[in-house]
Amino acid sequence: MIFPRYPTYKDRGVEWLGEVPGHWEVVRLKHLLQRRITDGPHTTPEFVSEGVPFLSVDGIQDGELKFDGCRYISEDDHEEYRRKALPQRDDLLMGKAASTGKIARVKVDFEFSIWSPLALIRLNPEASNPSFYEHSLKSPIVQAQIDNLCTANTQKNISMDDIPKLVLTRPPLVEQTQIAAFLDRETAKIDGLVAEQRRLMALLKEKRQAVISHAVTQGLNPHAPMKPSGVEWLGAVPAHWEVCPVRRVVSSIEQGWSPECFARPADDEEWGVLKAGCVNRGIYDPSENKALPIELAPVEAYEVHVGDVLMSRASGSPELVGSTALVTSTPGRLMLSDKIFRFQFENWIEPRFFVVALSSRPLRSQIEQALSGGNGMANNLPQSSLLGFYLSVPPKSEQLEICAYLDNQTEKLDTLTTEAQRAIDLLQERRTALVSAAVTGQIDVRGLAAVATY
Repeated sequence: MIFPRYPTYKDRGVEWLGEVPGHWEVVRLKHLLQRRITDGPHTTPEFVSEGVPFLSVDGIQDGELKFDGCRYISEDDHEEYRRKALPQRDDLLMGKAASTGKIARVKVDFEFSIWSPLALIRLNPEASNPSFYEHSLKSPIVQAQIDNLCTANTQKNISMDDIPKLVLTRPPLVEQTQIAAFLDRETAKIDGLVAEQRRLMALLKEKRQAVISHAVTQGLNPHAPMKPSGVEWLGAVPAHWEVCPVRRVVSSIEQGWSPECFARPADDEEWGVLKAGCVNRGIYDPSENKALPIELAPVEAYEVHVGDVLMSRASGSPELVGSTALVTSTPGRLMLSDKIFRFQFENWIEPRFFVVALSSRPLRSQIEQALSGGNGMANNLPQSSLLGFYLSVPPKSEQLEICAYLDNQTEKLDTLTTEAQRAIDLLQERRTALVSAAVTGQIDVRGLAAVATY
């Protein structure tokens, strides 16, 4: 839809903002406030299993406050904290440390406390519509200001003195309300479409794993005679397949070296050490490396080559532990780190088959069980556990057939996933552009506040 423009525009002297509707003002945030901006206390309370919800910047997710899984503090601590900052409905909360610029409007009536990384912004209701300024603060033009005002030491921060300096537009209050109503409706509609695409992607991911799991445990012939595998979670397998632990198919496993490296990737003429994330979700990404300092001699035996099979043995995210990938292309001078396994196989195993088997549900469930098994090894997969995992192995010719079949099937599913992600990206671009245009007056939506545009 092509939106109308306002009849007249005026340059308010803010170069990066450009012209705004002639009857709009451009002001700093401090002129919109009912009270001084505050933040949560800088002390650390004792957390309890039940009590008053306690949010930090991680409590803002996708532009909304999330109380599921939040921390709790006692009523006594809340009584002390509320003296400095007690959020109420329609207050705006802003991340001012680490995740700077995260914005959420309070849409609940129950009491909760906030921590120091959150700033509490309370607008003057006689001149400011909270929903309008929620959209404004989330817009690219204000987020860019926040980013410019940030300082970075160990983490990004915006000071409490700088937040009131943010420059925003101020339409008449009735117009703010009309724009907010339009944006609330239209962004909710776009968010619904995005949610549909994300659900589709989740179904495609589930379908992908189901296709892989069926192929590597049941084969491609639905009429093949079956036999009990002897492994409860594996069930029946084709009668001519062998069920064995990983140690039977792997001839050797090696780990690399993790010296102190630069925080940047290696240049063309430098050696680099691969990070565990180089094989996330079964895709080898050689850019996930750190440059080796020139004073350290590389260990050439650890250099990665085409045909290598690599596995992440450790990660901050449990679902990424055990991610396995076949190296199909790689630049030279990249070494294994000690967070990565490299496999050599017995000659009756096709490396590609091993890679897809490791992404199947039976193998993933064994990895998850090993990680939750304790012994201080959380998010770290020991070789001893890996070598004891069971898998079902067909003859090598059938392994190759299964790999070719899965290449075809997963390519189709991956194409659909890519298309869904592209749709999400376009919808989010549309959302951002719509909000930005509306809150800066580049489009006139006053007559559309109660009219659907899709």
